[in-house]
Amino acid sequence: MQGVSRGSLATVRDKLDSVFDAGTKKEAAAQRQVAEQLFAALEVLDANAQLRRLLSDPAIEADRKARLAADVFGEQLSAQAAEILEAVVRSPWGRPSDLIAALDELAAEALFATAEKVNVLDEVEDELFRFGRILDREPTLRSALTDPSLPDDRKTDLIEALLGDRVQDATLVLVREVVLRPRGRTIDRALEEYGRLAAARRERLVAQVRTAVPLTSKQLKHLAASLESRLGHPVALNVELDPDLLGGLTVQVGDILFDASIAHRLAVARRVMTG
Repeated sequence: MQGVSRGSLATVRDKLDSVFDAGTKKEAAAQRQVAEQLFAALEVLDANAQLRRLLSDPAIEADRKARLAADVFGEQLSAQAAEILEAVVRSPWGRPSDLIAALDELAAEALFATAEKVNVLDEVEDELFRFGRILDREPTLRSALTDPSLPDDRKTDLIEALLGDRVQDATLVLVREVVLRPRGRTIDRALEEYGRLAAARRERLVAQVRTAVPLTSKQLKHLAASLESRLGHPVALNVELDPDLLGGLTVQVGDILFDASIAHRLAVARRVMTG
């Protein structure tokens, strides 16, 4: 992916982060469904060459492409998934395959964002790697999972029997995706790509944000940029509502605590008054 498509992917990734960073741990399950819906939309686009050409055609107005996507997918998508898909189709792409690649990457990123929220991203990255090693050791299993004559439901049964409840939900979704919809990739290459994305996300600093009131997307983006500037690294935000703060927020990054809550200020004032 080069040129305009690379820029579009970066822009839409920022959009996805703003949508997912605004959620709390309690919303992680719902956000995982967003990722699965994006993969489902990707399956439709992958099977319909005319549709993906229309949605990636730079000569067609962005509003018209957004309306077309809404007409096609309608109520199949949640508000969050529809928001991300709209951002994708409104963006310019060098070729239709770039739109497909971008949506695939964004759906995976959405899964990693939910895994990060519940502190299992390390496990997901490790499980993707270990599944690749299992295939290296079991050529019969690899042959079955890549056999075009074997029905998808049989492949799904194999994956469930092998992994089932032994891996994180995000891992299971991604393994099913690479097996059932390889899109010209080998299983090894697809697993490596997803592993690279998980590693890149894991290497960002994670800030645990507690706030008395929900923050807007603009406030979250400004907070992340401010932390990145101060700490010298990209920062992902895990946000939780905490009414006990009374107002303001706290930000914990590793051993570093930024406390700008009303509760903290009142505590300081009480210490000063009683000191």
